[in-house]
Amino acid sequence: MHAVGLSRQAGTPAVRTAVVWDVLRAALAGRVAATGRDRLDIVDAGGGTGGFAVPLAGLGHAVTVVDPSPDSLAALERRAAEAGVSVRALQGDAADLGDLLPADGADLVLCHSVLEYVEDPVSALAAMAGLVREGGVISVLAANPLAAALHRSVAGRFDEARQVLDDPEGRWGDRDPTPRRFTREALVELLGATGFRPGEVHGVRIFADLVPSRLLDGEPGAASALVALEQAAAAHPVLRDIATQLHVLGHR
Repeated sequence: MHAVGLSRQAGTPAVRTAVVWDVLRAALAGRVAATGRDRLDIVDAGGGTGGFAVPLAGLGHAVTVVDPSPDSLAALERRAAEAGVSVRALQGDAADLGDLLPADGADLVLCHSVLEYVEDPVSALAAMAGLVREGGVISVLAANPLAAALHRSVAGRFDEARQVLDDPEGRWGDRDPTPRRFTREALVELLGATGFRPGEVHGVRIFADLVPSRLLDGEPGAASALVALEQAAAAHPVLRDIATQLHVLGHR
């Protein structure tokens, strides 16, 4: 098991982010090799409390988190302090990125669980594109409607599962807390429309959200085995498309 992003021994948080960390680790290594710089400039748009930002800073990179919530940024600063790393925290929305940060100043921009909630996903992603240097990448992680239909059906909410499939935003009803979800095709199209060359799409949390947490906590080695299963299935052409989230890099 890799160490970065997997620091909790039996944690579903570790299981849920393992595939994303695999892709990010490879992207960072490629960028370091291409630039000759060990310290990359990273922007985490909507990075919240620093689940990705703090470990990235721990790898020696210069990380800036932009988030609209002052409470989340305060929690980020506490987490960074506990980890003994420095992370720059800026309050703002996706629409503010061009005013807050210099153009072409980032080697990597994280856009994780953001496009579901912004007013205009195209404008938000275009603003992030303005931050990415030539040769840099954006990491996009977004909720998948097919998984929402699967999970509603498993919960016995069959009408809501059907509504997800019929709704253009992939929502199961007015009480759905997620404003929109994205299919693999929609994410690839969105990246192309904002000037990125989309990479391979990976499924994230294909099995993890279907496995009872008591199994992971109670069975020795279960979390490690589940991580290996998620990694093996992430690019599977069928299983990928039923993942809770879809992850893709956009290249400049």
